[in-house]
Amino acid sequence: MKITDFSVKNHQFTIIIFIMIIALGISSLLNMPKAEDPVLKATFNSIVVVYPGTSPEDMEKLILEPIEDKMSSIADIKKMISYANDGVASIIIEFNHNVKEDEKNNEVLRELNSLRSKLPQDLFALDVFKYTPETVNIIQAAFLSETASYNELKTYADDLKIKIKKIKDIKDVDIHAAPERIVRIAINTDRLAQFKIPLSRIMQIVQSENINIPAGAIEIGDRKINVKTSGSYESIDEIKNTVISTSGTQITYLRDVADVNFGYEDETYLARLNGKRGIFITASQKKNTNIFDVNKILSPLLEDFEKTLPQHIKFEKSFDQAHSVSKRLLGLGRDFAIAIVLVLITLIPLGFRAALIVMISIPLSLAIGLAGLDILGYGINQLSVVGLVISLGLLVDDSIVVVENIARYLRMGYSRKQAATEATKQISLAVLGCTATLIFAFLPLTFLPESAGDFIRSLPMAVITTVLASLFVSLTIVPFLASLLMPKEEEEHGNVFLQFLNRAIDGSYKKILT
Repeated sequence: MKITDFSVKNHQFTIIIFIMIIALGISSLLNMPKAEDPVLKATFNSIVVVYPGTSPEDMEKLILEPIEDKMSSIADIKKMISYANDGVASIIIEFNHNVKEDEKNNEVLRELNSLRSKLPQDLFALDVFKYTPETVNIIQAAFLSETASYNELKTYADDLKIKIKKIKDIKDVDIHAAPERIVRIAINTDRLAQFKIPLSRIMQIVQSENINIPAGAIEIGDRKINVKTSGSYESIDEIKNTVISTSGTQITYLRDVADVNFGYEDETYLARLNGKRGIFITASQKKNTNIFDVNKILSPLLEDFEKTLPQHIKFEKSFDQAHSVSKRLLGLGRDFAIAIVLVLITLIPLGFRAALIVMISIPLSLAIGLAGLDILGYGINQLSVVGLVISLGLLVDDSIVVVENIARYLRMGYSRKQAATEATKQISLAVLGCTATLIFAFLPLTFLPESAGDFIRSLPMAVITTVLASLFVSLTIVPFLASLLMPKEEEEHGNVFLQFLNRAIDGSYKKILT
């Protein structure tokens, strides 16, 4: 083949290509997006409506039917499923996989906002959720303490949340199992009856005292100053001192008829880590970002923050996705080392130099394969790592066949350059057919549709790019290296290991064939 002749005869150019391939592979390995799972499209939207005290029949008539009629006007809807329960209704909308998910999410919000005035005005909640794989947490940590209040734990968690949000590749930071702090007002009904104050009056006064109302503006010459009345409570003492009644010289405060203190909302679930009480903080990363780059900033930040905590509060990481991804890459490195050793052992009959050439072809093929994945827009994740591990057992085939045939030509008396070119030409069609067979075996996986295809596609693409790379290496770099490194003259029957292997085959397999 001309490409083989060119690579063997123009060794300076081949060396440059050799170095560029290594640099490109290292660059791709360092800069490719790295995460636990592949990036998937978010083609689902969920609408959740909360209307306490409403039966499922009324929820369907008052809520679901109007929303379904409105949503059906949106194009590219694949499926819409509705559920109605006591006081709660939900609608799950699935769009066709080829849509732009952000545009469809905006359409859902726009149509729902236009319908809002036609729905019951006393709805407790009307929310739209967008399902996206980006919400998968890359880290989960806990603030643990048996003595600290939830308010104290949440205060530290809020401080950490602010720091984490400043990292540019972080998408969301959430705090879990931290009940909101509330003010509990326990009314003394006997005292309330003694002052002849209705309960509804106390509710109105407390609510009206805790709102901000624009009060207009004051104009002084050509200057205009906006005024806002601030009634927000700043402390629990202000709440206790709220005036609820006046009669002549007597003033009745809220503290006179009620006990006012801080409490927590009803706890719907409790958090425990290794049996210890606490609250959790989680963070997720943005799409197409490198988890190791995020972890490089996040880990020191968490370590420094842990040093600022008091002794009665412990900070522990319960999950770190960067550790999981790193473990997978270390597994790939281990398999890579095993492949190198196995090649060395199995190619002993061809000699150390032949084994060295094949060993060099393994990292070269992986480097080109990684560069191909990077160019095609794929990152390193659990599926692509599996594909690379599978390809380790396939990519050496082409190089082994080429090297073995070159060694045979050397034993026939050809010079190194002649053996490299003529031996490669002789089996180039067979090598090409072998590679095509491997590619066709994995090609159907690349055509799987929708989310299933998006999830698994990086596996076959990793195999295909690496196997194609091995074909290129076996037809260019391997002959070039063979023309330089293979011994000038091979023994007619090969080295002692090859002779022993041939005798073993002649003494057993040949007899069985006969």
